[in-house]
Amino acid sequence: MSGRSGWTDLFWSAQGRLSRTSFLVAALALIALAATYEAAVDVTLHWLTGWFVYPALLYSGACVLSKRLHDRGRSGWWAALVLFALVGVWPLPHGFGSFVFTLVILWAAIELGVMHGEDGANRFGPSPLAAAA
Repeated sequence: MSGRSGWTDLFWSAQGRLSRTSFLVAALALIALAATYEAAVDVTLHWLTGWFVYPALLYSGACVLSKRLHDRGRSGWWAALVLFALVGVWPLPHGFGSFVFTLVILWAAIELGVMHGEDGANRFGPSPLAAAA
């Protein structure tokens, strides 16, 4: 990722593929941003600014997840399931639904954070590792 267009493309475009390392860095940045926002903003301001912050975080998360799913050869629409599960357990999980959501998040963590992407080009574009080499 070089320059402004690389970061803009990373967080605001769902096209293409994303390597595992770039995905982990981007996901960590989005989770840290959400956690910092939750910790820093008081309840009154949260109601006013949350309408702008959370849609931007969800959209950015969907873009990052979609690109990583593309690298694994899956449709980006699976990102909706992962984001739904994250919203279901954030900030504190409770109940049986949260158990199911936690299983979805565990699947996503293994599928997207541990397993490597498809070798070579797939229907979503060339391998991001081939471009780096």
